[in-house]
Amino acid sequence: MIKSELVQRIADKNPNLYLRDMENIVNAILGEITNALSRGDRVELRGFGAFSVKQRDARVGRNPRTGQHVEVQQKYVPFFKTGKEMRERLNIKA
Repeated sequence: MIKSELVQRIADKNPNLYLRDMENIVNAILGEITNALSRGDRVELRGFGAFSVKQRDARVGRNPRTGQHVEVQQKYVPFFKTGKEMRERLNIKA
């Protein structure tokens, strides 16, 4: 699912709201999550999961095309851990 499909599904379930309003709401939520992560904060959505930032240390990597060693700088990457309710819903045995 892409963001536009998410917006459309939410709009379909809320016919009293305009599509552009739903798009603004989704963008605002994702923007706030992004802003919090850029500050180094953790974002927890109960029942869904938690977003956090992890630090990857600098290392020596390898160019897969040439085999040449390259320096990879330290960086921060987003990390998502699913919540208990989501894990349970994904693992329901039919």
